[in-house]
Amino acid sequence: GTFMTAYMILKHLHVTTAYLTITLFALRLLLDAVGRPGWRQTPLRFIPHINDTILLVAAISLVFVAGYASAMPGWLIAKIVLLVGYIIAGVFALKTTLGKPVRISEAVLALVQVTAILHLALAKPF
Repeated sequence: GTFMTAYMILKHLHVTTAYLTITLFALRLLLDAVGRPGWRQTPLRFIPHINDTILLVAAISLVFVAGYASAMPGWLIAKIVLLVGYIIAGVFALKTTLGKPVRISEAVLALVQVTAILHLALAKPF
Protein backbone atom coordinates (compact mmCIF):
# COMPACT_ATOMS: atom_id res chain seq x y z
CA GLY A 1 0.00 0.00 0.00
CA THR A 2 0.92 3.60 0.62
CA PHE A 3 3.48 2.73 3.31
CA MET A 4 5.44 0.37 1.05
CA THR A 5 5.35 2.87 -1.81
CA ALA A 6 6.66 5.69 0.41
CA TYR A 7 9.25 3.36 1.93
CA MET A 8 10.48 2.13 -1.48
CA ILE A 9 10.70 5.66 -2.93
CA LEU A 10 12.64 6.91 0.11
CA LYS A 11 14.88 3.83 0.14
CA HIS A 12 15.75 4.20 -3.57
CA LEU A 13 16.36 7.93 -3.11
CA HIS A 14 18.58 7.22 -0.09
CA VAL A 15 20.61 4.52 -1.86
CA THR A 16 21.00 6.55 -5.07
CA THR A 17 22.12 9.71 -3.26
CA ALA A 18 24.44 7.66 -1.02
CA TYR A 19 26.26 6.20 -4.03
CA LEU A 20 26.34 9.65 -5.64
CA THR A 21 27.86 11.12 -2.45
CA ILE A 22 30.67 8.56 -2.48
CA THR A 23 31.25 9.06 -6.22
CA LEU A 24 31.37 12.86 -5.91
CA PHE A 25 33.74 12.64 -2.91
CA ALA A 26 36.05 10.24 -4.76
CA LEU A 27 35.97 12.46 -7.86
CA ARG A 28 36.96 15.55 -5.85
CA LEU A 29 39.74 13.60 -4.10
CA LEU A 30 40.99 12.38 -7.48
CA LEU A 31 40.95 15.88 -8.99
CA ASP A 32 42.94 17.18 -6.01
CA ALA A 33 45.35 14.22 -6.24
CA VAL A 34 46.15 14.91 -9.91
CA GLY A 35 46.66 18.62 -9.24
CA ARG A 36 43.34 19.94 -10.56
CA PRO A 37 41.92 21.97 -7.62
CA GLY A 38 39.97 24.12 -10.11
CA TRP A 39 36.84 22.04 -9.41
CA ARG A 40 36.26 24.46 -6.51
CA GLN A 41 35.28 27.10 -9.09
CA THR A 42 32.72 24.83 -10.78
CA PRO A 43 29.27 23.45 -9.85
CA LEU A 44 31.18 20.49 -8.38
CA ARG A 45 31.75 22.83 -5.42
CA PHE A 46 28.04 22.89 -4.44
CA ILE A 47 26.38 19.89 -6.16
CA PRO A 48 27.60 17.47 -3.43
CA HIS A 49 25.98 19.66 -0.76
CA ILE A 50 22.63 19.57 -2.58
CA ASN A 51 22.92 15.79 -2.97
CA ASP A 52 23.91 15.34 0.69
CA THR A 53 20.90 17.40 1.80
CA ILE A 54 18.57 15.15 -0.22
CA LEU A 55 20.39 12.10 1.20
CA LEU A 56 19.93 13.33 4.77
CA VAL A 57 16.25 14.21 4.29
CA ALA A 58 15.63 10.75 2.78
CA ALA A 59 17.53 9.09 5.66
CA ILE A 60 15.61 10.96 8.36
CA SER A 61 12.32 10.24 6.58
CA LEU A 62 13.22 6.53 6.42
CA VAL A 63 13.85 6.51 10.19
CA PHE A 64 10.23 7.59 10.70
CA VAL A 65 8.60 5.59 7.89
CA ALA A 66 10.42 2.39 8.92
CA GLY A 67 9.45 2.94 12.55
CA TYR A 68 13.01 3.30 13.89
CA ALA A 69 12.32 6.69 15.52
CA SER A 70 11.24 5.13 18.84
CA ALA A 71 14.06 2.57 19.14
CA MET A 72 16.98 2.62 16.72
CA PRO A 73 18.74 -0.66 16.01
CA GLY A 74 22.47 -0.82 16.76
CA TRP A 75 23.51 -0.87 13.09
CA LEU A 76 21.67 2.41 12.50
CA ILE A 77 23.29 4.11 15.51
CA ALA A 78 26.68 2.87 14.28
CA LYS A 79 25.91 4.27 10.79
CA ILE A 80 25.14 7.69 12.28
CA VAL A 81 28.37 7.72 14.35
CA LEU A 82 30.40 6.66 11.30
CA LEU A 83 28.64 9.31 9.19
CA VAL A 84 29.79 12.06 11.55
CA GLY A 85 33.34 10.66 11.35
CA TYR A 86 33.12 10.45 7.55
CA ILE A 87 31.99 14.08 7.27
CA ILE A 88 34.80 15.33 9.54
CA ALA A 89 37.48 13.26 7.77
CA GLY A 90 36.09 14.31 4.37
CA VAL A 91 36.28 18.00 5.26
CA PHE A 92 39.94 17.61 6.31
CA ALA A 93 40.75 15.50 3.22
CA LEU A 94 39.55 18.29 0.91
CA LYS A 95 41.11 21.17 2.90
CA THR A 96 43.80 22.77 0.74
CA THR A 97 45.53 24.44 3.69
CA LEU A 98 46.54 21.09 5.20
CA GLY A 99 49.65 19.15 4.21
CA LYS A 100 49.48 16.25 1.78
CA PRO A 101 50.18 13.47 4.37
CA VAL A 102 47.34 14.71 6.60
CA ARG A 103 44.96 15.01 3.65
CA ILE A 104 45.82 11.52 2.39
CA SER A 105 45.33 9.91 5.82
CA GLU A 106 42.01 11.75 6.26
CA ALA A 107 40.89 10.63 2.78
CA VAL A 108 41.71 7.01 3.67
CA LEU A 109 39.90 7.38 7.01
CA ALA A 110 36.84 8.85 5.24
CA LEU A 111 36.78 6.02 2.68
CA VAL A 112 37.18 3.34 5.38
CA GLN A 113 34.27 4.85 7.33
CA VAL A 114 32.03 5.12 4.27
CA THR A 115 32.84 1.47 3.45
CA ALA A 116 31.79 0.51 6.98
CA ILE A 117 28.57 2.53 6.55
CA LEU A 118 27.79 0.62 3.32
CA HIS A 119 28.49 -2.70 5.06
CA LEU A 120 26.16 -1.83 7.95
CA ALA A 121 23.45 -0.63 5.56
CA LEU A 122 23.55 -3.88 3.58
CA ALA A 123 24.22 -6.42 6.36
CA LYS A 124 22.31 -4.81 9.29
CA PRO A 125 24.32 -7.13 11.59
CA PHE A 126 23.00 -5.98 14.99
